[in-house]
Amino acid sequence: MFRAILATALLVPTIALAAGGGSAPEPTETTKTCTDGKIWDKKTKSCVTAATETLDDDTLYAAVRELAHDGQIIHAQNVLREMSDQTEDRVLTYWGFTHRKAGDMALGMAYYSKALEKTPTNILARSYMGQALVEQGDLVGAREQLLIIRDQGGAGTWAEASLREAITTGVSYAY
Repeated sequence: MFRAILATALLVPTIALAAGGGSAPEPTETTKTCTDGKIWDKKTKSCVTAATETLDDDTLYAAVRELAHDGQIIHAQNVLREMSDQTEDRVLTYWGFTHRKAGDMALGMAYYSKALEKTPTNILARSYMGQALVEQGDLVGAREQLLIIRDQGGAGTWAEASLREAITTGVSYAY
């Protein structure tokens, strides 16, 4: 019975999961048109480098997420380097994500910890950390992160659902 309920919960439409805690980014011109880690600039309607002064941090962050989720880890890290505040929790979260996806679990976990020290309510960092714990076989630690996400109002978010799925299947979210 529990498995049936859990299976049903995992099938919740992704629209519902997008509320709070983010969702996996949808491909934009950055990954559909641009190459070599360039970013689509809506103002100039062209692909530009991350160092271009016309791009603000929110645009850079969106590009980091999209590139990282597209598997372009080195390009995502190059964009991260251009972000003005390297201590911002969203930057630290994606430094963690990219290092983890590049195979450096210890460095990834260190960045997730820094992000959570700065903003304990960062449920995306908690989800990624929990998924890393699943990859390491620490299901108890992953469940702790899941409970914290829920306690912080993250139930029904992509962050919660992706971690819950990782715990259930034993496989972290693949992009």
